Amino acid sequence: MGLQSTKHSKVKQANIVMLGLDSAGKSTLLYKFKYNDDFLTIPTIGFNVDMIETRKDFTLTVWDVGGQQKMRQVWCNFLENTDGLMYVVDSSDKWRLEESKKEFEFILKNEYIKRVPVVVLANKQDLPGALNAEEITRRFNMKKYCSDRNWYVQPCCAITGEGTICKNKFIKQ
Repeated sequence: MGLQSTKHSKVKQANIVMLGLDSAGKSTLLYKFKYNDDFLTIPTIGFNVDMIETRKDFTLTVWDVGGQQKMRQVWCNFLENTDGLMYVVDSSDKWRLEESKKEFEFILKNEYIKRVPVVVLANKQDLPGALNAEEITRRFNMKKYCSDRNWYVQPCCAITGEGTICKNKFIKQ
């Protein structure tokens, strides 16, 4: 993984790892990014990987890694040569928010992603009681844990595409 460019091609590639607890919406987001269409997803066992052409000269390779407890133990295996981290949070699941925060804090300590930019996708904004981006920022203590890197918390809804990048366009909320 890593930002790559070949001599024969002017196409640049960045590797993005997408992590988050199971049922946060990672696979739904990946397919929305790639196809701008609705997909029925099942829990990811292992990982999905897909290449998304953002422009003619730039491609993202997104690694969507399962979020079940057993898979979290191997998340660190996907971090070497990563150019960016997308961390997906189910903003409506207040019961698991602390668990998600702990996993996020643990992954940020990994040497491979020191100073790697982070985007936290505050997913499921369409559900009642979902925490907004400001509240996720506060509860995840982003200013403290991401002080050594660029970071952003983006509210989104994987199902509708609001707040996500679909067909190379940013869809505003």
